[in-house]
Amino acid sequence: MAALKSGIEQAPLRAALLGNPNCGKTALFNLLTGARQKVANYAGVTVERKEGWLTTPGKRRIRVLDLPGTYSLDAHSEDERITRDIVKGEHPREAPPELLVCVTDATHLRLNLRLVLEARALGLPMVVVLNMSDMARRQGLVIDKARLAELLGVPVIESVGVQQSGAKELLAWLDGEQARNLTPPVLDGQFKPLTGTNSRAQLLALHQQVAEIMGAAVQEPAAPTQRDDRIDVVVLHPLWGTLLLLATLFLMFQAVFSWAQPLMDGLEGLVAGFGQWVKGAMPDGVLRSLLVEGVIAGTGSVVVFLPQILILFFFILVLEDSGYLPRAAFLLDRIMGGVGLSGRSFIPLLSSFACAVPGIMATRSISSWRDRLLTIMIAPLMTCSARLPVYALLIGAFIPEKTVAGLFNLQGLVLFALYVGGILSAMAVAWVAKLATKAKTRTPLLMELPAYRWPSPRSLVLGLYERAVIFLRRVGGIILTVSIVLWFLSSYPSAPDGVTEGAIRYSLAGHIGQALELVLAPIGFNWQIAIALVPGMAAREVAVSALGTVYALSASGDDAMAQQLSPLIASSWSFATALSLLVWFVFAPQCISTLAMVRRETNSWRYPLIMAGYLFGLAYLACFVTYRIAVALGWG
Repeated sequence: MAALKSGIEQAPLRAALLGNPNCGKTALFNLLTGARQKVANYAGVTVERKEGWLTTPGKRRIRVLDLPGTYSLDAHSEDERITRDIVKGEHPREAPPELLVCVTDATHLRLNLRLVLEARALGLPMVVVLNMSDMARRQGLVIDKARLAELLGVPVIESVGVQQSGAKELLAWLDGEQARNLTPPVLDGQFKPLTGTNSRAQLLALHQQVAEIMGAAVQEPAAPTQRDDRIDVVVLHPLWGTLLLLATLFLMFQAVFSWAQPLMDGLEGLVAGFGQWVKGAMPDGVLRSLLVEGVIAGTGSVVVFLPQILILFFFILVLEDSGYLPRAAFLLDRIMGGVGLSGRSFIPLLSSFACAVPGIMATRSISSWRDRLLTIMIAPLMTCSARLPVYALLIGAFIPEKTVAGLFNLQGLVLFALYVGGILSAMAVAWVAKLATKAKTRTPLLMELPAYRWPSPRSLVLGLYERAVIFLRRVGGIILTVSIVLWFLSSYPSAPDGVTEGAIRYSLAGHIGQALELVLAPIGFNWQIAIALVPGMAAREVAVSALGTVYALSASGDDAMAQQLSPLIASSWSFATALSLLVWFVFAPQCISTLAMVRRETNSWRYPLIMAGYLFGLAYLACFVTYRIAVALGWG
């Protein structure tokens, strides 16, 4: 019996973190699980599933599930339905949790208690965690944990998700006797789940219970948010707030070039040295050509842009963790309303700066179908991180590296202009759609403003690590595969004897590129660019590796490798062609993953086909105008 009891005690505990958006739940999840995480999607839907493992100081193994954030178990969005089904035990592929950890923002406890009461009505074993408790104390909030636990009928503990020791009390509780002998809360009739028939009456009752609990267990200062209010006077000001937002974005794009260059130079040197070593260590032949001109020239020309991508993600993560993003959404609500959108579209669109795929997934928080669809359709116009390798290559080749006004990096200014061009284009498309649909009503923006807080260094490091792994997996997966396929198409059939130019012109890829050149010549593209655009449909950054492969195989000499790609194109393309190609990547839908995500989110092929059609049309028209103007100015 003792052995059986010991085996049962050692079985992993299934715990789920439940909480409102912006309550610090994911920061606490990262603190508990560290790098022992697995991120995927729930089967059949696009909602992200985060699971990790925790070993307590008492050696107890716990499987932790980070549920999608929700304000209520009365589900409306897909995220909320997933959370509701799991905690109610109704999810077909996810076992119900044995312990529900309700994470609350202690600085906004009134807004969080409604979800706690709804969860408590389910009768599951649960514990309430007062996260950000240090900030609550600094704001003058006094929370009587014992009284709160008595009123809720469940344990209440404190945590600080952004501090290394912030989960100490929670870990001690998980090792304690109460957590090892879990019992459901005793329901007393006051706590009832919301139902469709009387949810309005129950909602009013919930708010009344929240008010009573707050009055009995929480002492609020007269002005609990003085610091945040003082900051918001500037941040949410129509003029100063807008200028601050523009300055923040401007700094972000300046940093992408200025901060990353030393790291990029180091990576470029390593790739070049490795390529030369392989070339010298192997005899001339097909295998050496595959490795040097295909694998190293293809993947190496993309890997060097990893520092720029990580710097971009660093800024996005800092803005998100600091509590600034919801305020930027409020600030831009009126501006975006003028083109038929709401401020709620801002966060999905900003997420699209990293990648349009999660940006499109983030539109599920938009309740209006029209606003959501319009946000989805313009999300690819936001300049995603996959464009950075292309932009960096062309800007580095054609824009001189010099300082403007003694302060600003000229290359960073050009990059900023490309980002602004994408934003203005998206707003223009939304405005045209507004006129076409004759939309007159606007969806009001209701959003909780989280407290300002310092971003957690641990969460930043984990976030950057995840993005680096995702990028390198793409390099080792899609980009490596496409590079090898392109090398094969570019190498066979071989050139006739006696030719002095690159053999690729006589290959399958060369014939394809020369055929496409007939269509693309009016916008300034040569056959090498045409070849690169085709595999670039898999992912935008593949275009750089494709150019590296094409030019490595186009050269008649032995010294033209992908590591010299920038000077190669600078010497063989006109400035007008470079400008046209930059404009092409502002508009063209060079990403099959984005189109596939639109298909999944809209459950129709109609919208991805419309998206591809209008974006390709815009790209060709904008490139034609850009190229012709550049030629007229003598840049051709």
